[in-house]
Amino acid sequence: MTPTPDPVPTAVPPPLPRVLLAEESLPFRRVIREALLAFRLCEVDDAPSGERAFEMALRREYSLFLFSLPLPDIAGDMLDRLVSHAYPRVHVGSHAAPPVIFLIRPTDAMRFQELQRDARVRGSMPLPPKLDVLLSLTAKLLPERANPAFPPFPPPPHVS
Repeated sequence: MTPTPDPVPTAVPPPLPRVLLAEESLPFRRVIREALLAFRLCEVDDAPSGERAFEMALRREYSLFLFSLPLPDIAGDMLDRLVSHAYPRVHVGSHAAPPVIFLIRPTDAMRFQELQRDARVRGSMPLPPKLDVLLSLTAKLLPERANPAFPPFPPPPHVS
């Protein structure tokens, strides 16, 4: 009886970075999620409240947080503070919580100024969402999709 050869190990691709998005507005969540999925290599989980986002952050590992400052049950900066304390205790091997980008409305600009001192804060994006700002802020945090779902628009035809 001849021994059976060991199966050839196959390379397992690393998991995609995962983003946690907490924003009350369903349309805003959809726009942000679809833009990230179209232009970045990542998976996106979203939550309509801080409580739900906190539960999700403790269950899964994330590479980036996108938290709206105004949430229906808890302020986004308070959510970030709570998650940053609990995250390394729950996720073995994590020394700190992932970086955070805050989604702000014009009335939150002064409050955001105070939050910028934290090393994990990577910026803010105004609401309603602006695609160019989102892609600029995530450029160094999430890998770019090689073939974006939406190719760039062709230049307009030359009119004479």
